Amino acid sequence: MRTRILNGREMEYSGEAYQVILPGLDGEFSVLDFHQPFLYRLRKGKIKVQEKEEDEEEIFLSVRDGLARFRGNDLLIMKEG
Repeated sequence: MRTRILNGREMEYSGEAYQVILPGLDGEFSVLDFHQPFLYRLRKGKIKVQEKEEDEEEIFLSVRDGLARFRGNDLLIMKEG
C-alpha cells in the first residue's frame, strides 16, 4: 500500500509498506493492503512501518497526536511529534 507520513508540512516517510501498526485511541491496530477505508484519531505512541512481508526490520516514528486516513489502498498519516 502507498504510505505517506506527514509532520506539519514535512514528509517523514513516503513509500510502499506491507504493514503499518498505529497507536489508535482504542489501542494499537494494524493496516494491510486493501484494508477497509477509515479515518481514525491517533494517540501518543509509535508508528511501526514494515516495508516487506518477510522483512523483520521496521521503521519507527513517534507520534503525540494525529489522524490516519485509508482509502483506495493509500494510507495518509498526519501527525504531531
